[in-house]
Amino acid sequence: MFRFQSIVYFRFPFHSLKIETQAMTRRTMALLSQWSSRVFSVDLDGETVYFKFHDNRPGKGGKEVQQRMFGNVQKDARYYSLLVSSGDKINSARFHWELKDKLLTDLPAECRFSPMYSFLPSVRDSLIRGYFLQAASRESSATTERLLRQWLQLDHPLLVCSYVHEDDKKTPRWTQSLWNHDQNHDIVPSEPPQYHPATLNLINSDVFYSFQAAREVFEKCADIIPEAASVLELLPCASDVEARSKPDFPVIVLEGLDATGKTTLSESLRDVLKATLLRSPPPCLTPWRARFDQEPPILRRAFYALGNYITAQEIYREASKTPVILDRFWHSTAAYAIATAVNGPVSDLPAEGSELYRWPDDLPQPNLVVLLTLDPEERKRRLKGRGQGETKEEHELDLNQLFRLRVDEAYKRISGPTCISVDASSSAEQVLQQVLLLIKAKCHL
Repeated sequence: MFRFQSIVYFRFPFHSLKIETQAMTRRTMALLSQWSSRVFSVDLDGETVYFKFHDNRPGKGGKEVQQRMFGNVQKDARYYSLLVSSGDKINSARFHWELKDKLLTDLPAECRFSPMYSFLPSVRDSLIRGYFLQAASRESSATTERLLRQWLQLDHPLLVCSYVHEDDKKTPRWTQSLWNHDQNHDIVPSEPPQYHPATLNLINSDVFYSFQAAREVFEKCADIIPEAASVLELLPCASDVEARSKPDFPVIVLEGLDATGKTTLSESLRDVLKATLLRSPPPCLTPWRARFDQEPPILRRAFYALGNYITAQEIYREASKTPVILDRFWHSTAAYAIATAVNGPVSDLPAEGSELYRWPDDLPQPNLVVLLTLDPEERKRRLKGRGQGETKEEHELDLNQLFRLRVDEAYKRISGPTCISVDASSSAEQVLQQVLLLIKAKCHL
């Protein structure tokens, strides 16, 4: 249940999680001191609108914001924004995650809301998330305002704004008013950043680059999420994760979506090469996978990152005796996380060579990574034929071509061991022979 009180209570077993009032106040004051320097973005019907403030008359561009962001303004329409201001990554992520459910449940049916961001351009970890609300009628706006004021009275980590239209015939004006704070700013368009603003907060929130960073997320939750404590019990000691010498035998990773033939190929390679077959996430995490798939990205991504480190210990152990075939590894973890966080065209992805694509220093690098590709229609036919369902992200791949393109491109940009694409539409035997030739060339087997 989602209850709003002076202590924030979350759904699932998070009932004792607290957001301290003093910490919230310090965080809010820090945000407000830079408020006029921030850029805001709203995702509206597949298009992202960016705006900033101008403390004088907005002049040229004010009408552009009106047309793109507020459309044809109805007489009784009202607009609001909610931005989560907690300084703690986990608290903020869970509050934002649950806030969406609360808006779906409590807002009037005719009130729409869209994802919203606020950030300082080029400043890492400056991004805060929230929602932009559009109330279409006087009745729905009254209900919405009552709801928002209730939440503010209960000391939630929220910054609430309303947007007021002043019908100046020469220059239409939109003003953002920050509730409970004496700040009012005229809105003007802002140039889009070079890359999606979500990239500012990716490091160790969506993509984890060390064992310790992922482990710390679970340690903070262990006393209130029993499943997190169970996962921690399976983790290796920090000293065991430190960089080691290269394994004696080659490590070959197979990447690709479900139904591209990874299982068939991995088993064939195991038999031909007399290799050990491993999977990531490892089977020991299966009991908790569905549980953490329901969590916000920071917890979900930390779970899969830790799965890679458990698998890494198996790699070191087995690769001292035989070649290792690995069904998925860090490429999948990173590519899906980046493609999910960056909601836009491929051009919004971090540039090739960005540190966001770097391989973690404390994770063993494979000798070869093979990316199996398949026509989307053929992949769906195979899935249907074997009666297997899809994960939420796999389903999104089928529905959203942009998401699929972002995943594909993120795979290709990951540094260290780059992916070599192999068309999996041929027969299983033909694919096997093609991959064996790659292994012979790259791994000298």
